[in-house]
Amino acid sequence: MIHYQLHCGHDHDFDGWFANSSGFEEQQTRGLIACPHCGNTDVRRALMAPAIGKKGNATASAEPVDGTSEAILPAAAPPVMPMVMPDPVLSDQMIEMIHRVRAEVEKNCDYVGSEFAEEARKIHYGEADQRGIYGQTTLDEAQELAEEGIDIMPLPFLPRTDS
Repeated sequence: MIHYQLHCGHDHDFDGWFANSSGFEEQQTRGLIACPHCGNTDVRRALMAPAIGKKGNATASAEPVDGTSEAILPAAAPPVMPMVMPDPVLSDQMIEMIHRVRAEVEKNCDYVGSEFAEEARKIHYGEADQRGIYGQTTLDEAQELAEEGIDIMPLPFLPRTDS
């Protein structure tokens, strides 16, 4: 999971979380990233300072272990999913963006229902064709997938308004 500070063409700043930098670039190219303040899709990464751990908190060795030029670094902590408690009434723009995300997922991915965790494993381990999927899973299953290194992401779906 990678965090970017983003900036829209109307000078609004906001945060974004992506699976990797190419995920950001692909979504940006397709116009899928929109400013939560104004809906503008002219979004770019803002300059950010690197995240540096606190002194005395690192377990990394600054000196190479075997004479090579690389240092041994600790394993990265598992990604933390950012959560937001929105105001009781979501803005019309946010609701529209959530519906647009849902439409894109439904248009470009296969619905696998409650078999999500099983199908995600099959895809990850090469037992099924590589493709985007969506469905439901339990929190425990989602945690197990993350521990196996399988990238998944919860989606903020709202009830349909067209039915």
